[in-house]
Amino acid sequence: MSIPSPHHSARDACAVTADGAAWLASAETYPRSALAHWRSRPCAPAVLPCGSAFDVISAPAVFGRRMLDHLWEEGPGSGPVAAHRGRVLLFTAPGTAQRLPSLLAWEEWGRTVPSVLCHGTGDAVTVPPPSVSTPDAAPATHLESRWLVAPDTRHPWLPGPEVMLWACVRAARAAASAAVRISIFPRGDQDAKVYDVSRRR
Repeated sequence: MSIPSPHHSARDACAVTADGAAWLASAETYPRSALAHWRSRPCAPAVLPCGSAFDVISAPAVFGRRMLDHLWEEGPGSGPVAAHRGRVLLFTAPGTAQRLPSLLAWEEWGRTVPSVLCHGTGDAVTVPPPSVSTPDAAPATHLESRWLVAPDTRHPWLPGPEVMLWACVRAARAAASAAVRISIFPRGDQDAKVYDVSRRR
């Protein structure tokens, strides 16, 4: 398995390849039926089960973007990533959802990591459609659900619990540092630094 490069174009980041769609479908009991459904409704989001092909770590949008920034700038990069209704969904190795909460508790970072949800075996998540929606095709869906780092291989590299802990801790530290700067310099720029990860894929 290869670690994805952050130097792809924004267009590549939004488009799921045929191999990427096959990987997503592999999470289903009947992958061929899932692929047939996507061919008939290419701009419709899908609900996929977690725990076999992948787990998903869901974070609030700004915190999730901070995690992505650290993963790409300082760490090994990320697996596929989606944005859905105000949250960032990071696809991770199976088992991550079970292990990450205990790691956060052990490191005592659970109190400072905001509303990170771990979806594993027995859970399901809504993912963006494999096709890129156009503004005329499905404007509401396009805005609420989109790929930031789209699946492009049948065997994507997926971060495990230790990598996700690392990203959570650094994002929490960055948030705490920003809060201190805001309290000391209340007249300065208080906007959180948010990155468009699609520019790096």
